[in-house]
Amino acid sequence: MSTTAGSFRVSAFRVGWYGGAQARRVWASPRIPGRARPAPRVLPATRTVRADWPVTLPLDTTGWPEGAYLLRLESDTGRQRYVPLVVRSARGAGRTVLLHAPATWQAYNRWSGYSLYAGSSGAYATRSLAVSFDRPYDGNGAEKFLVYERALVVLAERLGIPLAYTTGADVHRDPSVLRGAHAVVCLGHDEYWTPEQREHVTRARDAGTNVAFLGANTCFRRIRLEDGEHIGGRTVVCYKTSYRADPAYATDPARVTTDYREPPAADPESSLTGVLYEGYPVDAPYVVRAADHWLYDGTGVRPGDSFAHLVGVEYDRVTPASATPGPLQITAHSPVVCAGRPSHSDSAYYTASGGAGVFATGTMRWVEGLLAGTGELGRDHGMDARTRAFVTRTTENLLRTFARGPATRHAPPPRADVQEVYGGAAGA
Repeated sequence: MSTTAGSFRVSAFRVGWYGGAQARRVWASPRIPGRARPAPRVLPATRTVRADWPVTLPLDTTGWPEGAYLLRLESDTGRQRYVPLVVRSARGAGRTVLLHAPATWQAYNRWSGYSLYAGSSGAYATRSLAVSFDRPYDGNGAEKFLVYERALVVLAERLGIPLAYTTGADVHRDPSVLRGAHAVVCLGHDEYWTPEQREHVTRARDAGTNVAFLGANTCFRRIRLEDGEHIGGRTVVCYKTSYRADPAYATDPARVTTDYREPPAADPESSLTGVLYEGYPVDAPYVVRAADHWLYDGTGVRPGDSFAHLVGVEYDRVTPASATPGPLQITAHSPVVCAGRPSHSDSAYYTASGGAGVFATGTMRWVEGLLAGTGELGRDHGMDARTRAFVTRTTENLLRTFARGPATRHAPPPRADVQEVYGGAAGA
């Protein structure tokens, strides 16, 4: 911690469903003296910001229920900031595993002026090539978790299905939580994956674990987790378009940190997700195609019904020219215009040989849609209560069905329709 306040307190809140309340406080610290720490340092080779502050307060989470937490830091002046924390599950057999995305949180984190997108000048050319977990998050400290993850945690806990909690970084190191899991749920913005994480999730799918992708742009960037000067893989490495400068370029092409679809080891994400990331930014209605699909049971939708603004701000589509698993059914086919180019965003469902069902929403706003019309996020993108009801019921159907085990045992199979929709071509 670094603060100019004289003192501060820490409270730990577990996010969930508590008879209508969406969090419960499980711990609070005494008042702690505040102290301002030195400015962070920037490692010149990769423009990596490191705070390197001493520990101010150790936390003992013994006895805390596994789950997603927010630590609230509150100074004696009333200023607040959050720290997201996942108390991970040791086992996921028979459960639905919620997969949180701290590598993506860190990629976008501009604390002290640098992220994987821009440097202190705001220019892409001066961006970090590696970012460290040894620094605070910018803004309120938990923006990505609050926008793209929290509402799904609350809904899943309200349903009462057996849940397990982990992160992409933890699955990278140890996939045992996926063993025997009934489902894995990737949340609203989960862009940065290591090859190990992708391999482990793919193996789980092939063993019969259902997988849901409730966002867009998932598994788009290939990263490495490196130790740097600390133990534990606390540095997210991603050279992106500068991949030829990646030290792995000459020695280990499969670990070069660029987009998964790009050389030197192209492996498009669609072989797992069923859809391919296509563009940003868009704002478009979500248009239902397969209204009789079990996902939409109880929503009352008919073919062609639409939900304004639900497609955005990034989108995916089924792209026949890329690796696409099958049989695959397009459940929603939504016209979009991105950078002046007409295309479509697709929700897609397929089943794997081991019995798993895999669903991808094709839009990054899906989890935000769970709060549409409430104002809880401070922005709704124009989405309304009707959209909230549709997204909520569809997500409930998905979670309840996937929580029962391999979807082919509990739900009708997909009706393969990619040829019907796209004619086998890559065009829109």
